[in-house]
Amino acid sequence: MLQNAHPLAETVARFVWWLPTVPLLGFLINGALSMFAAAKLGPADPSAADHHGHSGEAHDQPHAAEHGAEHGAADAGHGDHGHVVRHKYAPIVSIVGPGVMVLAFGLALATFMAMRSAESPAPYINTLFSWLPVGDLKVDAALQLDALSMVMVLVITGIGMLIHLFSVGYMQDDPGYPRYFAYLNLFVFFMLLLVLGANYVVTFVGWEGVGLCSYLLIGFWFSDKANADAGKKAFVVNRIGDFGFMVAMFLLFSHLGTLDYAAIAESADKLPAGGIVVTAICLFLFLGCAGKSAQIPLFVWLPDAMAGPTPVSALIHAATMVTAGVFLVARSSMLFSLAPVASLTVALTGAVTALFAATIGLKQWDIKKVLAYSTVSQLGYMFVGVGVGAYSAGVFHLITHAFFKALLFLGSGSVIFSMHRAYHATHNHGDDAQDMRNMGGLKQYMPITWGLMWIATLAIAGVPPFSGFFSKDEILGAAFARAHGSTLADASLLGIPGNIVLYTVWIFGLAAALLTAIYMTRMMLYTFHGPNRTGDAARPHLAEAPWIMTGPLLVLGVLSLAGGWLNLPEVVTDLMPLGPTAKLEHWLEPVVGEATKRVAGAGTPVAASTEELLIGFAVAIAIAGITIAVMRLKPSALVPKSAASPSTGLQSVLENKWYVDEAYDAAIVRPTYTFSRSVLWTGVDIGLIDTILVNGSAAAARFLGWIGSQLQSGRVGTYAWLLVLGAVLLLRAFARAS
Repeated sequence: MLQNAHPLAETVARFVWWLPTVPLLGFLINGALSMFAAAKLGPADPSAADHHGHSGEAHDQPHAAEHGAEHGAADAGHGDHGHVVRHKYAPIVSIVGPGVMVLAFGLALATFMAMRSAESPAPYINTLFSWLPVGDLKVDAALQLDALSMVMVLVITGIGMLIHLFSVGYMQDDPGYPRYFAYLNLFVFFMLLLVLGANYVVTFVGWEGVGLCSYLLIGFWFSDKANADAGKKAFVVNRIGDFGFMVAMFLLFSHLGTLDYAAIAESADKLPAGGIVVTAICLFLFLGCAGKSAQIPLFVWLPDAMAGPTPVSALIHAATMVTAGVFLVARSSMLFSLAPVASLTVALTGAVTALFAATIGLKQWDIKKVLAYSTVSQLGYMFVGVGVGAYSAGVFHLITHAFFKALLFLGSGSVIFSMHRAYHATHNHGDDAQDMRNMGGLKQYMPITWGLMWIATLAIAGVPPFSGFFSKDEILGAAFARAHGSTLADASLLGIPGNIVLYTVWIFGLAAALLTAIYMTRMMLYTFHGPNRTGDAARPHLAEAPWIMTGPLLVLGVLSLAGGWLNLPEVVTDLMPLGPTAKLEHWLEPVVGEATKRVAGAGTPVAASTEELLIGFAVAIAIAGITIAVMRLKPSALVPKSAASPSTGLQSVLENKWYVDEAYDAAIVRPTYTFSRSVLWTGVDIGLIDTILVNGSAAAARFLGWIGSQLQSGRVGTYAWLLVLGAVLLLRAFARAS
């Protein structure tokens, strides 16, 4: 279908290029304000006596170093401390930063309504210009609107808008306020470019862009070395995955001659199903996904990313960027459906990651670290979904996870905000405002946050009727169903039959669900229940965050509660007519439907009675996890962090995250550093380059110059002796020749 004849060509969808452009404009405005405030212009008259304090931020901002982790929130929201001064451009930034997101979300909603009215299964390609017409390589700067990209755009702009609004309150007194919103707007631009790209190259530009913004936002408070190191760690680890993405693109172009999604979908069948080429392409793509979406073994960057402001964690590391890998597998479903070995690898890696991260979450004390490992675990669930060919289920969990995990992160941000405010009011700068051992009993001071975070906790635990129950159950049910008659069941992974791998994936998923219910209930009990451990002096200052922060939590609470209605399973609608069946699945059918059917193969669907049994089992697992946590954990016995005893045994192993970072440091970082210092620096740089090549060539030049200077001494006697010596040598040469 010609794009100018597409039903969407005459609708608001033709302005799809405005979707990423609007937040880009926000970045340019906020970035300019940030630079104007930081400029230190000299006086017009250098001889003037009084030329101090006339530059951008001298009179309007404190000159102290950037705040440490979460310190930007410490002074926010209260006016009883005169030394706290808002940024001079804060009013403008507070309008521009969230305002561009409101515009983008409005345009996204209008585009969605146009797509519903058009009812065209063909993707709408909006070509901006020819970008890389190099020989056989033809890459356009083009955006693609279809069911999958539309879902992602709504999630990014909708959740992003709420998080931008929350940030207005959370970061209001931070010295880097314009810079923060500039980075946040730039991130949204690149994320929209990633999901709207009509080919792998445009997607890769967005892919690299969100990696850059992640580095900038994680290390936002860069004067703290730990924050700066966390940003560098995320950047380096993601480059490993990006190498795989690039290799996959090279292989695709060399075998199919194109990198456009629509063209690849039409020509993918040229690659032999199960062949080495399509398997290699998918495995390299998954390497990129594992880096961006924090899967084993490249998950280590995401927990450290909590060094950034909490709204950053909610947006980038819960709702959008870390789900880019899941999106890419769904976008490439036509390829993965031809590569059962690669799909089994995706599913098994996701299941192992889900279980492994869940074990670590059991013993974390930093409230954001609990949620960080929870994110890694839930991403594993998403990869199980797309790995077993249930692409709609994986995207469904991506959506519900965006709802409840953004709520959990922003809720934790409200808690940290309140704790910092209380500690600041009492001049207590020694206690950790993010450690749950210093919390407790916050229910009576923050009842709204408490209720909303319990909604999100029940959702992530998989308790009906909350959103996470429907999406998580659909993934586990698909993993169980694919063990019978699917192309995955007929394949094998490292000699292990596919059905055994799939049953293992299902069991790991159930185990991770049990642990999820336990550690999330533990977080809620230690944070909101039992006696308060904040301290007698700080306790009167504990209170709810301002409404600019609490309002977005209410919206996310409603979505976490009712989000499951997006894709109700048939077994539920048969029992209770709650709404249309599999609405999201039908919406995504034009994009992933064929690939889903190919993976499912000739297998018969799971019987309704079996499905009901699986659902009951999953619900029992969730309730059992909550019950175990409530019965075994005693918030009243917990003591503040300063009085806590160090962990021992298995608890110490879990608290130290199975020592994975230490293992990487011992096996990779330190040997690389030692090799670089001893061989590359001392041996090659200093020894070979500096000493032999640079200094050696200089010494040789000096030696030759000295010889020349001796030959050109100006002494007649020396010249006579050289003449005689030359004559003797010539005579000797002639004598030998004769």
